[in-house]
Amino acid sequence: MKKFEKDESLRWLTQAKDEFLDADDLRNRRRYYLALFHFQQSAEKALKAFLYLKLKSFEVFYTHSVNDLIEMCIEIDPDFNKIKQAKKLDKYYIPTRYPNGLPGGIPSRYFDDPAEAEEAMKLSKEVIELVGKKIIDNL
Repeated sequence: MKKFEKDESLRWLTQAKDEFLDADDLRNRRRYYLALFHFQQSAEKALKAFLYLKLKSFEVFYTHSVNDLIEMCIEIDPDFNKIKQAKKLDKYYIPTRYPNGLPGGIPSRYFDDPAEAEEAMKLSKEVIELVGKKIIDNL
């Protein structure tokens, strides 16, 4: 494996971990709409880190769907079946940021459920932990 692919994969995983920490800080500050979006982003970036390491193709960066990325990971490694429920994070990609993503709603006011944010945190954490293990095992 080339050094570039390893380094690029680790850059994406580092960003995913940092974004997770920021999302959790937002969750603790009750800024749920932002936390939910960044939990989705952290899972997405972690999955892209794994896929880039394995496929060595920038095409993995073209989708933003956690579900699609998980399905791609499963084709490479069936262990990713364990995190299939993280596909739920996809519902936070658009509506948490844009008022027109919530007919009649305002994201910063609509997303007010601490339990929802905690579930998103747990799903994202599972993704990052699995990806971290898989990347370390491949270095």
